[in-house]
Amino acid sequence: MFRESSMLSTSTDLTEQAPVLPTLMDETISLKSQGKKTVLYFFAPWCTICHASISNLQSIYQDNEDLDVIAVALDYANQEEIAEFSAEHRLDFPIALGNEQVKTQFKVQGYPSYYVIDEQNMITAKSMGYSSELGLYLRAL
Repeated sequence: MFRESSMLSTSTDLTEQAPVLPTLMDETISLKSQGKKTVLYFFAPWCTICHASISNLQSIYQDNEDLDVIAVALDYANQEEIAEFSAEHRLDFPIALGNEQVKTQFKVQGYPSYYVIDEQNMITAKSMGYSSELGLYLRAL
């Protein structure tokens, strides 16, 4: 829990501060709930823990219609690096292209970092580091 103490606090309202970012698919996406619980997953494509944990996130996304996932790529060299990461792990949730401002705004200091936001855009859970499929699911409940 100590490592999470530097993250945004639970009960933070993201309604006003959620940025709109470009995605890997040349669209834009807002980092706030669209009426469902949402996992915001901040990762870097070179992060070995991200490679190990992303399949857990893909599994809960596929198995839960009531849950959205938005991955936010940070600290990457180019979009191709993100596209390769996505293809390698067969991801089918949106991947936003983050930047230093987003990294600072969400207080991301390690990878992966997760926030769960509810339907009203309040942070209800947070974590940093590896999380199992069950751990992710339980945080998202």
